[in-house]
Amino acid sequence: MERQATTSTQSDERPVNVLIAEDHTLVREGTRQLLERAGINVVGEAANGEEAVSLTKRLRPDLVLMDVSMPRLNGIEATRIIKREHPEVAVLVLSAYDDDQYVFALLQAGAAGYILKDAHSDDVVSAVRAVASGESVLAPSIARKVLSRFTAPHQAQHGGSGALTERELQVLRMAAKGMSNKIIAEELHLSSRTVQVHLSSIFSKFGVASRTEAVLHALKAGIIDLDG
Repeated sequence: MERQATTSTQSDERPVNVLIAEDHTLVREGTRQLLERAGINVVGEAANGEEAVSLTKRLRPDLVLMDVSMPRLNGIEATRIIKREHPEVAVLVLSAYDDDQYVFALLQAGAAGYILKDAHSDDVVSAVRAVASGESVLAPSIARKVLSRFTAPHQAQHGGSGALTERELQVLRMAAKGMSNKIIAEELHLSSRTVQVHLSSIFSKFGVASRTEAVLHALKAGIIDLDG
């Protein structure tokens, strides 16, 4: 169902337009209220995966807040279709499930973030803003799964690292720890714009389109590790 967008109360931030895909009405309504109180525009609500795909095509939100288990079309398939047809639309998963099969399937489908429904409300709002601005956000338990899978001892060491500059490696290592562009900029005494330029360069060299993909690529290749 389509909803009238509200006006953002955060005058210092660009309004974010969000589509909520969630089959439980109470959860959907509660999430909408949470986001709207934070000044985020909820432009539509989908009660199943098929509706999420069709509303994304019609409304072109900045971000789809995606549940995993939904009727007609699950969140994995809906994410895959949305990212194939509208790659500019970000997908942030909000789920009660942290099973490996869901986590990795959704990240491979193109989701830029994965948070759990027991997250604090402020963390949900922050994650929506971060992913809508091009960053990646993983719940701590999800991040541990991702890091552990791609830092096994048998992985090749330092493949392709020569393509990155030392500064790009610094930025990549901090991104792997879940730091936002703003925090990375503060730590390295750079502007947020400069951090984004470094990330864009990394994406280009790795042939990827997001922070999550860049981190996964670097971990698989042994370019960075948990101690890096």
